[in-house]
Amino acid sequence: MPRFAANLSLMFNEVPFLDRFEAASRAGFDAVEFLFPYEHPAEAIGERLRANGLTQALFNLPPGDFAKGERGLAAFPERFDELKAGVDTALRYAEATGVGRLHLMAGLAPWDDPRAIDSYRRAVTWTAERLAPAGLDLVLEPINGRNMPGYFLNDFGRAADLIRELALPNLKLQFDLYHCQILHGDVTMRLRALMPIIGHVQTASVPERHEPGTGEMADFFLFDELDRLGYRGFVGCEYIPAADTVAGLNWLAAYRGNAR
Repeated sequence: MPRFAANLSLMFNEVPFLDRFEAASRAGFDAVEFLFPYEHPAEAIGERLRANGLTQALFNLPPGDFAKGERGLAAFPERFDELKAGVDTALRYAEATGVGRLHLMAGLAPWDDPRAIDSYRRAVTWTAERLAPAGLDLVLEPINGRNMPGYFLNDFGRAADLIRELALPNLKLQFDLYHCQILHGDVTMRLRALMPIIGHVQTASVPERHEPGTGEMADFFLFDELDRLGYRGFVGCEYIPAADTVAGLNWLAAYRGNAR
């Protein structure tokens, strides 16, 4: 059975961020992820993880000014020094949390802009090599243009091609089932083809991005497919609860019950 990680940026918003760790643990999760930890001291997050017996599955490297609409720096050559400083910041949080993988956001830029392509390749290579001595994977996530218009990395094939071309042992694909369905469809076959380079998986229903089992995809089939493919990593629950977070977790109880 997949190991589900609660996404604390989207789930358990009924309580303040630092209280969501306990809420996730009480709800039956043993792992969590979130977008960004940087508004809180690294030590405070590490303490919450240890106190609640939780594993940190993933978080994002600094994306620039997220509040002002920035969605990553990697595609911008003039922001390379800022990106490098952000990696150093993220490494401090990685050490405090024990996380095993970090996600590098690309930024809002035309996917066919030669300068953006060169900048992104350079940033990905440098970041993966910087994380390697710490034993960390770098993951790249294609994101659909409906949720994030203008995002540079908006195609699973291009992401996979880059990962295979660079052939860095700690560079992996972040496969979000939700984004894949919107971008391409044919999710099962893409999982099968890309499994050797997948380092993290996320889930949400399509089209509303709510709880699994409430949209057009056969989410439980896909979870079973991950087992069939031998995936042993986390599945991040990066969905927006339709109402109360805990009340919406009946999907998880039902899936665990059927999997017994």
